[in-house]
Amino acid sequence: MNSSDFWKQTEVQYCFDFVNNSCPKHVRPAISVWVMYMVMIGAIVMTMLGNFVVIISISHFKQLHSPTNFLILSMATTDFLLSCVVMPFSMIRSIETCWYFGRLFCRIHSCCDIMLCTTSIFHLCFVSVDRYYAVCDPLHYITKITIPVIQIFLFISWAIPIFFAFGLVFSELNVIGAEEFVAVIDCEGLCVLIFNKLWGVLASFIAFFLPGTVMVGIYIHIFSVARKHAQQIDTLPNLKGSQVKIKPSSKKESKATKTLSIVMGVFVLCWLPFFVITIIDPFINFTTPEDLYNAFLWLGYFNSTFNPIIYGMFYPWFRKALKMIVTGMIFHPDSSTLSLFPAHG
Repeated sequence: MNSSDFWKQTEVQYCFDFVNNSCPKHVRPAISVWVMYMVMIGAIVMTMLGNFVVIISISHFKQLHSPTNFLILSMATTDFLLSCVVMPFSMIRSIETCWYFGRLFCRIHSCCDIMLCTTSIFHLCFVSVDRYYAVCDPLHYITKITIPVIQIFLFISWAIPIFFAFGLVFSELNVIGAEEFVAVIDCEGLCVLIFNKLWGVLASFIAFFLPGTVMVGIYIHIFSVARKHAQQIDTLPNLKGSQVKIKPSSKKESKATKTLSIVMGVFVLCWLPFFVITIIDPFINFTTPEDLYNAFLWLGYFNSTFNPIIYGMFYPWFRKALKMIVTGMIFHPDSSTLSLFPAHG
């Protein structure tokens, strides 16, 4: 069967049946639709619940009110908002291939999408700065990473993405030079963010490559410091008295290095494909398949799903806090003052 015979037998479906200039709808097989909904709803629920547990834990337990944890709390809030405000609407758009929520909300959704994803990445960057001082300069850590310093980190992490996202989308700087392409594809039921060549590069640099490079640079330095510590420990004389102190220290360095490897690996794996395609797309005349673009976008969203697992599950206090929340112990009087750490820690 050739393509003309196929279109004779198949009626084209549109996003809106009774609206002029409605976008054609890409109809997927029922099994594909069900699988996509299950995977995406699962990701949304996991992102929502995982980050909500982090928010409740750090907010409720006084023992967790530290500068570092306030940074993690803000990051969890960012990822929680992404799961509520952005991901559900992106899910419907990705699966149904139509935007049913109007042009104004399309712009607001695009702004929130850019803002929250960028804010989440900025938080990851500042967490790496925090980890740098914790591992590389532990003696001055308490004096360097203070509440005012964290407040500056949080202000940068929120202010720059808000200004960047809303400024870019509502000024339409991102479509200058691509007006002809936008006019050709424009129809009712379309909600896509088009980047011209300049802003494809600039937006990717601001949102990913700049904070990502800082992260990778800091973690590489942490690895080298951890390796030096391990080598120094190996060269120490094998004394009975020192053996007790050396082994836990060596294990701690090894665990920190392993955790950082996972953090960096997951971050790069999740976001790199999306930002590479954002840069390339304008140079190949916007010929990136829609499904490929959506797949890479959702891979980026998954970073917000993994954040509470990486920054939560690696901490014993998180598991204890989770148990208290699930069993309802947090509703008991004075539960906020309960200890979440071992007696010796």
